[in-house]
Amino acid sequence: MISRITYAIDQVSKSIGHAFSWCGLMLVLGTCYEVVVRYVFNDPTAWAFDLSYLMYGALFFMAGAYTLSRGGHVRADMFYRLWPERVQASVELVLFIVFFFPGITALLIAGWGYGTESLRIREVSVNSPAGIPIWPMKMMIPVCGALMLLQGFAEVLRCIQCLKQGSWPSRLHDVEELEAQLLEEAARKRAAGQGAS
Repeated sequence: MISRITYAIDQVSKSIGHAFSWCGLMLVLGTCYEVVVRYVFNDPTAWAFDLSYLMYGALFFMAGAYTLSRGGHVRADMFYRLWPERVQASVELVLFIVFFFPGITALLIAGWGYGTESLRIREVSVNSPAGIPIWPMKMMIPVCGALMLLQGFAEVLRCIQCLKQGSWPSRLHDVEELEAQLLEEAARKRAAGQGAS
């Protein structure tokens, strides 16, 4: 049962993360277009700055739960990786309860007020004459908080499962850290070298 719930939440985070990853492509294309028209044709756009922070903001907010679902957030793990898996799960469980949930709940509550006020006044950007609406991005703050809370719940279930079984349950894998690929390749080469000698 825990595995099915965790898997379903991971799938939600994956779908949203993949959908908003296209913001990165739009950001690159918009920036390249702006550079060409600004420096080649001496005709800068009125919307390039707004596009860059709106796309980056959307990508940043909406990829948080996806990154958490992959264990991809920054962590100082020079000691953590040496601990037994049950100790890792115990520490993570405490940290989620003491720091993660209160912090994300505060983000959700403050973000809701911030976003709804922006929506109420139909806030637009003051950085360009184009008047691009920025209230949709500000409404993403509470959405981000809700998604992070949901994924945090899945991570707590993952910790509980590890405490029961003694090993971490598997995660969805659609991307892999380069470090993991390099370590795996080095291990294969060592094994091949030992087998040849």
